[in-house]
Amino acid sequence: MRMSTKGRFAVNALIDLALREPAGPVALASISQRQQISLSYLEQLFSRLRREGMVESTRGPGGGYTLGRPADQITVAHIVSAVDEPLDEAGADERSLGMSKALWQRLNTVMLEHMSTISLASLVQEQLDKGISVEARPARRAIAPQPVVKPVRTTAPNSVFAFGRSFAG
Repeated sequence: MRMSTKGRFAVNALIDLALREPAGPVALASISQRQQISLSYLEQLFSRLRREGMVESTRGPGGGYTLGRPADQITVAHIVSAVDEPLDEAGADERSLGMSKALWQRLNTVMLEHMSTISLASLVQEQLDKGISVEARPARRAIAPQPVVKPVRTTAPNSVFAFGRSFAG
């Protein structure tokens, strides 16, 4: 088990999602903006998370992502395993692999066990305890229910003929 950039970004994005989920589905674009992660990269990560059932998507206006299961049932190990490729030992140097294979397997096991003890809910609570501010309802771009039309009042002539009459008169 390794903690790659993919894993770190996925954990941070899911913390962001879990913090804002009570207000409704969260758009990836807003997570991308807050976390400074490329939108296309987030789409790839969330595709993998969706396949693993950790997030669900809602399409259409007001759509976005929500957690696929309660935050206390999602661990850091689940998130990292969903987005990272398994560690490929075949590409390692054969001489060093033989001598240290047992060491790396033990370290991977210990890391996985530790990450399995950290729930997404505990990470969210940690952020709330730190005093992170979460907006009640994120601002969404939408079409106004009724357009605001202000009548234009002018005293200027509205044609060439009216302009000429203004001098005659």
